[in-house]
Amino acid sequence: MLEPMSLAAITAVLGAVGAGMANEAGKRAWESAGGLVRRIAGREVAAPTGTGEREAVARIVFEGIQGDPQLARTWAEFTRGVPLARRTASARPQLPPSVRFFTDRREALKLLDREASRPADGRPRVALLHGPEGIGTSTLAVHWGSRAAQRFPDGQLYVDLRGGSAGSALDVSTALRRLLAQLGVPDEEMPPAREGRTEQFRRLVADRLLLVVLDHAHSAAQIRPLITSAPGVFTLAVSRHPLPGLDALRVPVGPLADRDARRLLAEIAGKPALAAARATLPPVLARCGGSPYALRAAALRLSPASAHADLAREADVPLPGNDPVHTAAEDTYVLLEPPAARLYRLMALRPWPAITPSVAALATRIEEGTAARLLAELADRQLLEDTGDGRYHYRPAVRRHAERAAVREDGITACAGAVSRTIEAHLRLALRAARGALPESWRVPPLPDGLIPIGDRGEALAVLAAESGNIVQAVYAAEEFGDHDTVTLLGRALWPLQLKAGHHDELLPALRLAVATAATHRPGTRVAGALRFQLAHSLIESQAYQEAEEHVRAAVADERTAGHARGHASSVELLGLLRLRQWRFDEAYGCFDEAGRIYDGIGSADEGAADLPRARALLDRHRGRALRGMGRHAEARERLEGALRFFRGSGEAYNTARVLTDLAELSLDGQERAAASALVDEAIAKLDSEGASYHLAHLRTLREWCVSPPTP
Repeated sequence: MLEPMSLAAITAVLGAVGAGMANEAGKRAWESAGGLVRRIAGREVAAPTGTGEREAVARIVFEGIQGDPQLARTWAEFTRGVPLARRTASARPQLPPSVRFFTDRREALKLLDREASRPADGRPRVALLHGPEGIGTSTLAVHWGSRAAQRFPDGQLYVDLRGGSAGSALDVSTALRRLLAQLGVPDEEMPPAREGRTEQFRRLVADRLLLVVLDHAHSAAQIRPLITSAPGVFTLAVSRHPLPGLDALRVPVGPLADRDARRLLAEIAGKPALAAARATLPPVLARCGGSPYALRAAALRLSPASAHADLAREADVPLPGNDPVHTAAEDTYVLLEPPAARLYRLMALRPWPAITPSVAALATRIEEGTAARLLAELADRQLLEDTGDGRYHYRPAVRRHAERAAVREDGITACAGAVSRTIEAHLRLALRAARGALPESWRVPPLPDGLIPIGDRGEALAVLAAESGNIVQAVYAAEEFGDHDTVTLLGRALWPLQLKAGHHDELLPALRLAVATAATHRPGTRVAGALRFQLAHSLIESQAYQEAEEHVRAAVADERTAGHARGHASSVELLGLLRLRQWRFDEAYGCFDEAGRIYDGIGSADEGAADLPRARALLDRHRGRALRGMGRHAEARERLEGALRFFRGSGEAYNTARVLTDLAELSLDGQERAAASALVDEAIAKLDSEGASYHLAHLRTLREWCVSPPTP
């Protein structure tokens, strides 16, 4: 246990508060920390953005409280509300299911056993399975993990790093978010920045016995930040290449020997089918090249009805090269009926993360029920992989085969039409979901005639989240087609997901592309300003403050040029919110004042006039927060009480509770504990039916401060 007033403890507090900004209560705690640091230092102190800066600010606090008991008591009170260990790992994650039939790999299994049981000596336990696509590296990793489950009583983590190409590979921050989610960390407690996620991941696994499987890795740089030296953790990476930059035990995985290949065919197809195909089996084995994927695909064609005709025909066809996956895909493809073959080809023209029957139907101009049946058939034939939720995706090598077949058999024009229809399908779904998730927002694009929003807010947001990968891919595709309007519409449709669910790391590439498109083709327009605003918002939440400021300022310029007063004021307000996050309270107040002057220029008949009272109330709340950070408490109270009157009158329970919380914290700053207690109780009553669990937890901490002030 750290001594609360020690330099190490102060540094830990600042780190915990900085990592906790994924929810409203965490953001308020960060602002409160900034105001308190300013009070202790007697001057403005910039918010720290990394380990070194955090340690420097901690030293300022440490030195400032040494000779001032009142400041020490205030810091102790603030510290008591900060959970240094934000969460223990509460979930016991499991690997995906292993295959029923598994053959050979004895040497590889022994090597993995040896590395996993190596005594802890400070070196991370890491192994890398590598081999060409379809050779069974992923299957081997999952099979070994399932077999060795007793070694890892605290669970087995699995992340598909999607490293088929540099463009599809997960970034480290997203991979960490997925690992933390499997450990039971909810979105509302997910550290916004990669550094915080790395620290939290290492802390959560430090004393656990865990297997971490990192499948389909693209590079050593993608893996290294995910490796921990925790003595109970074994990291098993899987890649097509040896990744020489990775410090790991390398376990090459090669083709199955003929004996093991025959055994796998017999286990899957059955011995009678194998006996019936005895005459044509040698060339089939040659075509499969010892690839478990190719062998499984061939086994599906080994039936009493098809063994002789299909395999004999395959034996007469020369090998197209030395790629068993391509060969297996071709051998299966030529047996498809035309509708299934056409769907197989046309859905492979982009690396869509997930294919749904509704989108496949629109892309290929067939009925949705037919599309669902054909997708299931393709999955049964090993040409698609079923994700288990009615969605499908290709193996990278199989998609390349299908894409080549589409260009060869359908032609460029038909292929372009299919991609355009797929983009359109994702655009229609994204717009319907965005409007359903946030119907009151002027930032959400209007729906074209004939489209109806998804009615339930929660359902609409869930659809946006589930389809976010496809929407991002649609942005890339539309940009390649030169469809600038669709690029910008798809980008704007992401706003409810940014605002309500986060996932900023996954959305940033698409937002950057949408901004670049708008800046080039729609400069100085409301569209450009709106997209700059969205990108800046996600960058702020990701703690990339310098880049965020560039885009906020560009949004201000675009909205001003477009003559869009509401967007202009909102962008200036966002710059003020960025300044609050940076603890630059004086500048924040100036931004809020400027935004207020812009709102004052909106006439009663102008666009956005109906929203002005609420916009001004929100600005008053922001002004109050800035004034509190500046230590101007009387003025802060005046602004906050004005905002409170509006929100009480409008019946907005959540915003009422937020302002009540601001006022309670302001009262505690002045040691007015009775007044703070009454405000906290009213805020709790307002939030009881809102489901704001993190805000309620923060309020309960404030209530404890009201009744039992700590001693330094």
